[in-house]
Amino acid sequence: MTDHKLKSFDTLINLTQNRVDEAGGKLGKLMSERNNAARQLEMLKEYRKDYADRLNQAGGSGITASNYHNFTRFLATLDEAILQQTKIMVHLDHDISISKEHWRGEQRRLHSYETLKSRREQQHLAYQNRREQILTDELSAAIHRRTSS
Repeated sequence: MTDHKLKSFDTLINLTQNRVDEAGGKLGKLMSERNNAARQLEMLKEYRKDYADRLNQAGGSGITASNYHNFTRFLATLDEAILQQTKIMVHLDHDISISKEHWRGEQRRLHSYETLKSRREQQHLAYQNRREQILTDELSAAIHRRTSS
């Protein structure tokens, strides 16, 4: 195998490493987005709980129908926001799953190319060693013929 062919493997490995890095970057970005979305969801749930507790306290001490309506309407708005945020989380989980599989696939491809290159290098080295041995044997035989004549 020529140096040119080995350099071609290097180019292929570098391109694949770039794809692995890109896929890893995308996965990292998605995971960061998911962490932010999870924090937002938790904040919404906490806020809803606090607001529901305030409604219960207000209900114990007496509340006007108008205030009760405002409380329940706001709680419904929070419930809708929680539902939407939960949908975002599900969507991000799906995207992360796909992104992980893509990243793993690129890593497997990179490992395959590196293994193939290594095998080719070993074959090339074995070929070079055989050629060198043949040349050494031929030289040795030629010297032997000259000295024995």
